[in-house]
Amino acid sequence: MAKFGIGQGMKRKEDQRFLTGHGRYTDDLAPAGVVRAVLVRSPVAHARITEVETLDAREAPGVLAVLTGEDVVADGLGDLPCAALLPGRDGKPAVGPAYPLLARDRVRHVGDAVALVVAETYEQARDAAELVEFSYDPLPAVPDIETASAPGAALVWDEAPGNLCLDWETGDAAAVEAAFATAARVAELTLVNNRIVVNSLEPRGVVAEYDGGAYTLHVSTQGPHGVRDVLCDILKIEPSAMRVVSPDVGGGFGMKIFPYREHALAAWAAKRTGRPVKWIGERTESFVSDTQGRDHRSTARMALDADGRFLGLSVDTRADLGAYLSLYGPAIPTVAGSGMLAGLYTTPAIHVRVRAYFTNTLPVDAYRGAGRPEAAYLVERLVDVCAKVTGIDRAEIRRRNFAPASAMPFTTALGETYDSGDFTAHLDKAMAESDWTGVEARKAASRKAGKLRGIGLSTYVEACGGGGPEWADMRVNPDGTVTVPIGTRSTGQGHETAYSQLVTEVFGIDNELVTVIQGDTAAIENGAGTDGSRSLPAGGSALKAAIDVVVRKGKRIAAHALEAAEADIELADGRFAVAGTDRSISLAEVATRALDPSQLPEGMEPGLSASESYKPKASTYPNGTHVCEVEVDPDTGVVQVDRYTVVDDFGEVVNPLLLQGQVHGGVAQGVGQALYERVVYDADAQLVTGSLMDYCLPRADNLPMVGFAMSPTRCTTNPLGVKGCGEAGAIGAPPAVINAVLDALAPLGVTDIDMPATPERVWSAIQAAKPAAAA
Repeated sequence: MAKFGIGQGMKRKEDQRFLTGHGRYTDDLAPAGVVRAVLVRSPVAHARITEVETLDAREAPGVLAVLTGEDVVADGLGDLPCAALLPGRDGKPAVGPAYPLLARDRVRHVGDAVALVVAETYEQARDAAELVEFSYDPLPAVPDIETASAPGAALVWDEAPGNLCLDWETGDAAAVEAAFATAARVAELTLVNNRIVVNSLEPRGVVAEYDGGAYTLHVSTQGPHGVRDVLCDILKIEPSAMRVVSPDVGGGFGMKIFPYREHALAAWAAKRTGRPVKWIGERTESFVSDTQGRDHRSTARMALDADGRFLGLSVDTRADLGAYLSLYGPAIPTVAGSGMLAGLYTTPAIHVRVRAYFTNTLPVDAYRGAGRPEAAYLVERLVDVCAKVTGIDRAEIRRRNFAPASAMPFTTALGETYDSGDFTAHLDKAMAESDWTGVEARKAASRKAGKLRGIGLSTYVEACGGGGPEWADMRVNPDGTVTVPIGTRSTGQGHETAYSQLVTEVFGIDNELVTVIQGDTAAIENGAGTDGSRSLPAGGSALKAAIDVVVRKGKRIAAHALEAAEADIELADGRFAVAGTDRSISLAEVATRALDPSQLPEGMEPGLSASESYKPKASTYPNGTHVCEVEVDPDTGVVQVDRYTVVDDFGEVVNPLLLQGQVHGGVAQGVGQALYERVVYDADAQLVTGSLMDYCLPRADNLPMVGFAMSPTRCTTNPLGVKGCGEAGAIGAPPAVINAVLDALAPLGVTDIDMPATPERVWSAIQAAKPAAAA
């Protein structure tokens, strides 16, 4: 056993069970009598349903139920909701059509669910699903934003004119126009933020039980309480009639925040069949059923004065939301991401317009960073263009426009208030750590080998760790152990370790004596779940509040037992002691006394426990600098990331090992988007990249070891002083990688390339630049 408090690099407690095969995920659950569910999914992207014939399937061996959209209506179930029907420029809310549990009149994307088959075994359910006759009349498909926004385009929804879901804006258009009127120079950039598949290691799944009066659902989710509340609305029941449990969760990245149709369908099927029902998504099924991420087309213009200072920024984005509105879909390109378009800079005037469209594709929602990576990619690509337009060094133009540390707290033109930060410090440190000044020698060595080398940098900031309240309990048990039920839910971040360190820091007990309970609505009264890098800023702050209450209670009980003044009681190494004496009492003894009213001070409630909530008063604003160095083979277009350096400001650090792991994972996903990953739909909105045979993820040999360092400034908006870290790597990486690729290709005359910078794209860009260079 060991004692690791705040700031120490403790290895993850939970890894022992994961590495020895004792993790317990949704698919590991098999309650007595469990049966299997399979969805019948549309093979076409857009069609009018003429018939769903289920007779043969119902008579197939082992089949217990075959349910369709008509059955959903007959039983009075609701639709999946969207919680982000934001008002547009005209004040009208976003167009929000019904998102049915099972399609009834039309299917609107490949994989749209039209029937649910429940059978004794998975094989029987799958075989019966193939017997469902799905008849349809094809309709014109809308595969992408360009098609959706074209005049006279086919409509995904009749009530969405021109396929427009939302036309939204923020900022000061008049001030931006005035800035361009006085600008000495203008930089402009049009780019694509490519759509990506989330691909968590553990696919989504649900096991649903119904006992005649209440439901119990085991779900792979990032937020059991939120899933419960939405499902209760759909099923028309009270929250007290449903318990949602998330066992171990193998990755989420935003995609597992939301309730899905399969969750409600499994619960409904359990009630109808009287048997526990399990649905587990297959990997290929995930490609056509899970929310996807990103997918923006943006044009950005920056006005600069003669000294290269930013005067005004105009951003016009078209965002693809897919065929249906997921829970937060319209919020991602708008309120979630657009506020970060100020970057770390003092740009005095900014205007942002976002038009969000329906297409016949999978719904798009939060993916690691949820709007902030899109903003950072646009800003940091544009700042490099500004450097070229002005002839100012890439690092210098950033320094010249950073909000200075002396200006903190600094409020941007879009209303975000950065409470703390020294942006020049982490830029300078990242350049030193990456040996920026030595790159010319490395470029020369690459040229000798017939390769092209480039170096790129990006800075980033994100708003995270804010939002609504989070809840935490703390109970000291008579044996001296501590139980911490808390409302966040780990999906691989190491919550059990980090939260135990908060307890150990104060009580001085071994970390192994702390048990963290997550992901069970029966054990935890409230919980907002894990999203937006809020677990430590919000959940940790709630736990700190509970710890403080328990300490005060413990000191009062100890003072009563030791016949001393409460002010003289100290707590260390699991014991309450009278300062300056050898008189003490253990934490276990105090917890035992706490259960006996006769041994408590007058008027004190029994129990050494506390239940507290914490509502962030503001977001946290982690920020940092990424430096990427790549080598490009001009004959094949292959890009190899050779060196990668990150310097981050995450405020106070609870566990540097966990933090570094989060950054490494985020960088890997960001590099994946920059170089490898891209969802492709053909003209009929058929998913071309529908499996890992066609969709490329980064492998271990595609990434170097990531150099990581910190340049922290304490956060002032929460009691722990921490800033969220879970999404940061995915935010800073894409622009750093693409800026490096463009630096490598600059001698050949290549000035622009979109993500992913695949070998074919890089090679084609080189070939296209050759005639221009020759001329």
